[in-house]
Amino acid sequence: MSFLQYPDYFRIQDLLTDEHVLIRNSVREWVDKQVKPIINEACQNHSSPNYLIKQMGELGVLGSFIPSKYGGGGFDKIAYGLMMQELEAGDSAIRSTASVQSSLVMYPIFLFGSEQQKQKYLPKLATGELVGSFGLTEPNHGSDPSAMETKFVSDGGNVILNGSKMWITNAPIADIAVVWAKDETGKISGLIVERGFDGFTTPETHNKWSLRASATGELVFDAVKVPKENILPNIAGLKGPMTCLNSARYGIAWGAIGAASDCYSVALNYANERKQFGKSISAFQLTQKKLAEMLTKITAAQLMAYRVGQLLDLEKANPQQISMIKRHNVNMALEVAREARQILGAMGISGDYPVMRHIMNLESVITYEGTHDIHLLITGYDITGVSAFNS
Repeated sequence: MSFLQYPDYFRIQDLLTDEHVLIRNSVREWVDKQVKPIINEACQNHSSPNYLIKQMGELGVLGSFIPSKYGGGGFDKIAYGLMMQELEAGDSAIRSTASVQSSLVMYPIFLFGSEQQKQKYLPKLATGELVGSFGLTEPNHGSDPSAMETKFVSDGGNVILNGSKMWITNAPIADIAVVWAKDETGKISGLIVERGFDGFTTPETHNKWSLRASATGELVFDAVKVPKENILPNIAGLKGPMTCLNSARYGIAWGAIGAASDCYSVALNYANERKQFGKSISAFQLTQKKLAEMLTKITAAQLMAYRVGQLLDLEKANPQQISMIKRHNVNMALEVAREARQILGAMGISGDYPVMRHIMNLESVITYEGTHDIHLLITGYDITGVSAFNS
């Protein structure tokens, strides 16, 4: 169990099954032993601890909701959320790796792939033997993926793929990439591009102030010949990548709770131990105000994430609900982390504590897979029926 007592003010644990609790505790223990001791150095050195990926495969967090016949765990969406929560309590980069592998690589292959594709890729992705990445965002097209410029044309039994994707988690280390591109008619399809295909390169993105323990890069396609058998056969249009992003956004909403809980617990311990003016700073009204508001925000986020997890398992959740919790929970985590930094004072910027690292990571999380403002407009569209995206 964690040396930190993570908050559960409304007794969410009472709503969990014994299996959920076992899963959560197992991932928490692994994070405490394998991630927290090394993550500060990895971030300081701008290096990705890629050896952890196979450990995550052994732990069962890669493709946890994919059926066991394809190597996944066959768990429900609340179990997936709890896993993401615990991974991000360690670091957003670790959760991002698992999230991309599970929701953005394994999930589209499972949903939209042929049986041959599922058998070929999913078991090895589940163990971490293969690492995947997801190619949607482009240098000129982020929030408007329908304007993507990456294209492919037919060439006998293959297609020829040209274009590039940017800000891609796992790109420099990926063995395969699920890439979304347009054909000659403008129809969007998903293609599985393997490392080693001629013309496919993955330059790494350097000089990041955020997600420094994550391998981030580009996917560049220079007349890459992709066999037609690598095209996902059961999807066309933006519904494909959007479906996958909904799964990932749901996991992010849980992950943000983990980052916030880590910051809150560190701040609470520090406030009880730090003495000024003859007493612990936790005795001061302003410190108690900060802690009480932090706990309230975390508790609200927990309830929202749990309820959406229930709805997903009942197949009653909609993308707009997922947009709401992604936006709310990540913003909540940033607010909690910033208050924790205030409580820690100057120590809050030190690598001896995780708070500043969480803040910097969350500045990426609040932007990727749908920016803070875009998710707000999705909710606005849902409640008014008027789109703010079209002129």
